[in-house]
Amino acid sequence: MTDAGKNVLLAAPRGYCAGVDRAVETVEKALEKYGAPIYVRKQIVHNRYVVESLAERGVIFVEEASEAPEGAHLVFSAHGISPAVRSEAKERKQLTLDATCPLVTKVHKEAQRFERDGYHILLVGHQGHEEVEGTAGEAPDVTHLVDGLDGVDKLPDFLDNEKLIWLSQTTLSVDETIQIVNKLRERFPHLENPPSDDICYATQNRQESVKAIAPKCDLMIVVGSKNSSNSVRLVEVALEAGSKDAHLVDFAREINDDWLEGVQTVGLTCGASVPELLVREVLEYLDERGYSDVEQVTTSTETITFALPRDLRPART
Repeated sequence: MTDAGKNVLLAAPRGYCAGVDRAVETVEKALEKYGAPIYVRKQIVHNRYVVESLAERGVIFVEEASEAPEGAHLVFSAHGISPAVRSEAKERKQLTLDATCPLVTKVHKEAQRFERDGYHILLVGHQGHEEVEGTAGEAPDVTHLVDGLDGVDKLPDFLDNEKLIWLSQTTLSVDETIQIVNKLRERFPHLENPPSDDICYATQNRQESVKAIAPKCDLMIVVGSKNSSNSVRLVEVALEAGSKDAHLVDFAREINDDWLEGVQTVGLTCGASVPELLVREVLEYLDERGYSDVEQVTTSTETITFALPRDLRPART
């Protein structure tokens, strides 16, 4: 095989979604307005490079509000929080900025409403994920986690006259979620659908872009962190859609040259919390190894933007 036959298919859309862009900018604007240190509960987004870069600028990441000083500026991450966390920060007189993705906030409001309307909520998502903890915290007495297909069998038996609705973590695999919901409906035929799909537009778009190129790829490289649910899903989607191999890396330096042995076409994408410069570094890495022919394959165009928290918006003139 000659280098002339080597090529890269670059998926689009990829990288920052509107929610991640808003969250990262929230922290950056807070640094500009208030100065360091700015405290952030959990990782602002699930990306190692972003977190390390912000830490170098004076951001202190904590697991709980109780770890930040009383009266400190505290940012809530993009994944959302439960009412209990909000109350704890208020008790500590912390000056909070909420960087929760508006699409996650939408799911929170749905959970609140369905609890008021007397529903049991079957929440499709991953145990321990911050978004799931935040959503479940909105209606803890009526929310039942469904983690994977096996999670359906672990649910209690509900009576036919008990109202059931399903909601989901926003960063799941679309196909896997459909499978889980179908199994839920087999067990609970009276299960109701939410008013709209909870899986975010960006998650769906990035999965569709991977599906478009995966059948042509000998290797798919997904740039993203291991704790990023949507990035991990992209690896799974690539393999399911026909890529012969797929790997998740934070940085170009983590690529193993053995993966490229006998590979003609490399697919490249990244998760929704990954800055484009990390993709560019992978392209440079591949170019040095003969993969200089790069074709971007665009499956959709994204134009959605979200406003910053009110305290950080420019003053009206």
